[in-house]
Parts: sequence; C-alpha cells; structure tokens
Amino acid sequence: MKRSCRFSLPVTVVATAIAYVYFSTVFVFIDQWFGLRSSPGIMNAVVFTAVALMCVFNYSVAIFTDPGGVSSTFVPDIQDAENPIHEIKRKSGDLRYCQKCSHYKPPRAHHCRVCRRCVLRMDHHCIWMNNCVGHANYKVFFIFIMYAVIACIYSLVLLVGSLTNDEKDEQQSEGSFRTVYVISGLLLVPLSVALSVLLGWHIYLILRNKTTIEYHEGVRAMWLAEKGGDVYSHPYDLGVYENLTLVLGPSILCWLCPTSRYIGSGLRFRTAYDKTGGPSTSK
Repeated sequence: MKRSCRFSLPVTVVATAIAYVYFSTVFVFIDQWFGLRSSPGIMNAVVFTAVALMCVFNYSVAIFTDPGGVSSTFVPDIQDAENPIHEIKRKSGDLRYCQKCSHYKPPRAHHCRVCRRCVLRMDHHCIWMNNCVGHANYKVFFIFIMYAVIACIYSLVLLVGSLTNDEKDEQQSEGSFRTVYVISGLLLVPLSVALSVLLGWHIYLILRNKTTIEYHEGVRAMWLAEKGGDVYSHPYDLGVYENLTLVLGPSILCWLCPTSRYIGSGLRFRTAYDKTGGPSTSK
C-alpha cells in the first residue's frame, strides 16, 4: 500500500545529503584520483552510481510504503487453534486494546503518536523518513541502511585516496576543492559510524526476530521473570535462519532485493509455541 507524500524537512535534509555525497564522490574524489575518462575512473563511477541508485530507490520505497494499519473491525480469535499465542495487558490480563483508535491490537502492533494510528509490527517512527517503520516496509528500510553504509564507506575511501594521490595537482586540490573535502569529511565520518551502528543493531534484531519496541519490552519482561524465578524467552524467536527468512524472505537471492510479497497480512506471526504447544498468552 502506498501513502501520500507529506513535506518533511528531515527528508529534504537526507535527499540533499545523498545528492551532495554523490556529486562530490563522482566529480571530485574519483575525478581527482583516477580521472573520469580512465578505465578505473569509469568503473568506480559506475559502481558508486549503482550503489547510490539503490540507496535512493530503497529510501523512496520506504518513505512511500504504508507500514501497515489495523482495521477498525479487527477482533482477535482466541479460539483459533492455529494461533496458540495472544498478547495481553500485563496488569489486567485483557486482550490488548487501543483506546485512541478504539479497536483491538493484533500481535506486535503498537500505536504511533506521530502517525496517530496503530501500526502492524511497529519497529519505530523514523523522522528521517517521515514514516513509521513497520510490517510492510521494514525490509526495504533495512536494505536502505545497508546500501547507505556501503555508499558512505566507499565514498570515504575514495576521499582519502584522492587526498593521498601524489599524481594530481596538489595546489588545485587544496584550493578549489578544499571546501568540498572538508564538508565531505565532516559529513561522511559521523554518517559512516552512525549508520554502521544502526545497521549492526538491526542485524541483531533480525537474528532474534525482534523489533526495537519488543527489545525494550523484553528487557523489562526478562527482569520481571527473573524476579519471579522464571525464565523469559522471546516468543517470536524461531532460530537464526528461520528469523532471517521471515524478515528478509525465503530465498537468499532475494535478501538484498526490496521484495515483500512473502510477509503476509501482519495480523498473526509464527511463534516458538506453534509446534511445542506452550503458553497461550504473551504479556
């Protein structure tokens, strides 16, 4: 499902940063190091352009894809034998109900105060996308972060290489391109670090089949379980490979492609209790 475009200053900042990094990398770093008319220059320009296009494409898809909303008519079927786990409120034990949206919450759904609605398998609201990251756009968000990390590190390597190249005119590089190098360095270094940390974080979440919200809920649930002498286990953790296929797709060949036809409705998810016949509720 696609959603309408809304103006957002952070999205404009991201788009401007992508454009700046691309043009400075191709027309300054690559040109100063190899020359755009040389074979290495053309090869690096083509490869970096491909990575940049994947960044722009996946970023655009993540922005315009609706993460998934909850129908006002949704009611959990507690008698469904194929769905042995139901999320309930910690204190009352009732099925999760959103007072703001006036409907029940499916498993892993949460209310977003910014979007003012419940989002399926909500991970977080991203101001840099002006959209929630949820069931329908989580994979494309993850792929965007991955390509963004590759692009930033690639550009940073080209920046350093062009600076250390002794065959180019040192005076020209230090004069007309000095500002480009300074701005690019100040932009690329923190971006590379921040995006790499973010990518590592979401790799961890995918391997555990958790969302950011579920991680923080799990920390509290683990503390409460240990306090009561119990052991907490995340109900949606099916093992590393199963978790990867559930999030990224059943085929390894499509893991880096923004395809999501396999994700299902987002109203129910496989759990560790499906085959073991474990507890029927999750707080």
